[in-house]
Amino acid sequence: MNTQNGINLWHKAKEIIPGGTQLLSKRPDQFLPEQWPSYYKKAKGVEVWDLDGNRFVDMSIMGIGTCILGYADDDVNEAVKKAVDLGSMSTLNCAEEVELAELLLKLNPWAEMVRYAKTGGEAMAIAVRIARAYTGKEKIAFCGYHGWQDWYLAANLADDANLDGHLLPGLQPAGVPRGLKGTALPFNYNHINELEDIIEKNDVGVIVMEPIRNHEPEDDFLGRVRKIADEIGAVLIFDEITAGWRLNVGGAHSVYNVQPDIAVYGKAMSNGFPMAAIVGRHEVMNVAQDTFISSTYWTDRVGPAASLVTIHKMEDNDVPAHLSRIGNLINEGWNKIAKEHNLTINIEGILPLTHFGFDCEESPALHTLFTQEMLERGYLASKAVYVSYCHDEDCVGRYMENVDEVFGKIKKAIEENSVHDLLNGPIVTAGFKRLT
Repeated sequence: MNTQNGINLWHKAKEIIPGGTQLLSKRPDQFLPEQWPSYYKKAKGVEVWDLDGNRFVDMSIMGIGTCILGYADDDVNEAVKKAVDLGSMSTLNCAEEVELAELLLKLNPWAEMVRYAKTGGEAMAIAVRIARAYTGKEKIAFCGYHGWQDWYLAANLADDANLDGHLLPGLQPAGVPRGLKGTALPFNYNHINELEDIIEKNDVGVIVMEPIRNHEPEDDFLGRVRKIADEIGAVLIFDEITAGWRLNVGGAHSVYNVQPDIAVYGKAMSNGFPMAAIVGRHEVMNVAQDTFISSTYWTDRVGPAASLVTIHKMEDNDVPAHLSRIGNLINEGWNKIAKEHNLTINIEGILPLTHFGFDCEESPALHTLFTQEMLERGYLASKAVYVSYCHDEDCVGRYMENVDEVFGKIKKAIEENSVHDLLNGPIVTAGFKRLT
């Protein structure tokens, strides 16, 4: 398979764009160095066409989890085209942002107010700013991944600058003011003792976490976090940017019956168009008027228009149930095929965001070989599958037929000690560490 046009453009990009791309998770070395097609010409449903004319089925991360309905959904695109034709920007505000706020509050009955942004990272920064303004306290206890801003990367500032980046490897805090050291304090998911220790030693005003990512909450973990926040008067923020909309239409927190003070949404809420929302209690959110939070493109029409259609379509078609059913089929397929080939794999994540890993020291090389061989068979495939509404039983069945072939090849390569000999390029680079 020839992917040279994409590879050549990637090399050119690295010379004129720092890092080559705007998102760490889209760098080719995260998937298949020197072989990944890198750029797309067209995407529709679960199919992607690259610059060399290759057609791939995306059994990977579907636009980094944004396209929950599938690529270029007709209904969403129609609404966006209408918004563009009517004018996506004006001196006046678009009425869709009020309609969307009412819908979000209906889905989050514990909340009373909404603000908007365009990306998850900036939405989290807004939520944290509001929460700090409300409590008047600087220190934050957090769990999970929450973006690139200074408030979060401050966790990677060490007493010795040479140790910067040791807590969350892969997330370097160069350029983050050292004065922020000690303001963001990490704890691991399901480790309530770590949060309790942070609270005992620090005057924490904000607790930030993903309600779920890789593991189910144990021993009423979310409820205990909520109780701690209430006891110390901290604002509890649930980052729903990744998990939101996948277990139910709305936030995953409602599945576990634990309500935050602020919930932050993004990614899937608008099916590939830039949009994010900060939803929260009135007394907390209204403090946004006491601090400067304002940006021109937060008022555009496209994001709200796309979100309204996306959310209604998720409701009308019970999309979360479909995502879990297909995710379960994928898990069952991975498990069955791995056992047949006597391969040991670990499967984690909620069903709509499932992922597997080879349980051995050679796992990076094996993952690279898996992606390489699946690419040759017409699949964008990695360790994770972000399920979309366009993934169906037939799609999973054909995918598993190819996984069967590739797992068989991997097993043979392990037995013959030839894994590295089969690789056509460098081994995939490791991503960043999460606390979930």
